[in-house]
Amino acid sequence: MCAAANLDPEGAELIRLGSHAVFRLQSAPLIVRIGPNSTRLVAARREVGVAEWLAANDVPAIRVARNIAQPLSLNGRVGTVWQSASDREEYGTTSELAAILRRLHALEPPATLDLPLLDPFTVARERIVSNFSAGDRDFMNERCTKLAQRYAELGFVLPGGVIHGDASVGNVIRDDQGHGLLSDLDGFAIGPREWDLVLTARYYERYGWHTLDEYREFVQVYGYDVMEWSGYEVLSDVRELLMVAWLAQKVSMDRVTAPELAKRMRAIRLGGSRKDWQPL
Repeated sequence: MCAAANLDPEGAELIRLGSHAVFRLQSAPLIVRIGPNSTRLVAARREVGVAEWLAANDVPAIRVARNIAQPLSLNGRVGTVWQSASDREEYGTTSELAAILRRLHALEPPATLDLPLLDPFTVARERIVSNFSAGDRDFMNERCTKLAQRYAELGFVLPGGVIHGDASVGNVIRDDQGHGLLSDLDGFAIGPREWDLVLTARYYERYGWHTLDEYREFVQVYGYDVMEWSGYEVLSDVRELLMVAWLAQKVSMDRVTAPELAKRMRAIRLGGSRKDWQPL
């Protein structure tokens, strides 16, 4: 991929492996994100457009690399190149995330971005079919169908519009000046704003990954508590379904994922506590 952008890959460091492989270059202050296959080309083109739109509106977010025609396509894979915000991995706070989301949600995206409508269940079903054994696959498919029906009946309170799609503190990185920047821009869509708020609520209430003070700061800065909304539990269950299905596709990548997935599946099947789930 570096060859397509005339960059030197020598010493590149793998810093994240999920839906994309993310590398930090040593030869230049740049980050390279590589998608799994060429079907990501349209999404990558949209992601670059989103980044340019955010920059034009002064939204704190990662910026695309200058003077490189993007996205890149090579050997059946698609890549994008970004300015490196910092040479270390440090994440933002719940209050920083809330401030960015409030600013983002106030914007009207141009039609030229061609943002898709939020469609969580197509993604969920694809992951379930591809990554679960027969018994778990049947259970997860049934759960997905029931949640899709309940989701369709929700009455959202906040006005719909542009959303990040995966808004958590893990997608707010600090730059060298200590400022939080929104990252992972490939999930932008048009949908309910509650979708961007429920992750932080869930991380606090269901998993204990945020403290009460951290969640209170998030609510205070954004100006709305999604946990007080009648549809919170349903939307939280939908996000959990997606998160567990995403984790299943990582089982072959490291040793800790398989036992964590098994623990999560037991909790979902039996209605058990999620407080021992580990953030991966």
